Amino acid sequence: MRFQLKEYASEAVAYDTESGDTHYLAPLAFSLYQLFREHPGLPRKAAGQLLARRHGIEPDPSLDAEIDETLEGLVRIGLIHLE
Repeated sequence: MRFQLKEYASEAVAYDTESGDTHYLAPLAFSLYQLFREHPGLPRKAAGQLLARRHGIEPDPSLDAEIDETLEGLVRIGLIHLE
């Protein structure tokens, strides 16, 4: 397993065993990570809607931008893969 996760209440730290890097997953990043682990292949737009529903928040353009930026970071470090 490439990543070892240490989970806290709403955040986590991911240790990359290949590179030795450690990554802090803020609450949004950790929620998105969990969402994509539970639903592999989930489309990006559906992810935003499901995340908003789970946390009882209204989807809006600023949330979409934050989700896009966070997903890019998760993909860049190799924690998730989007199709």
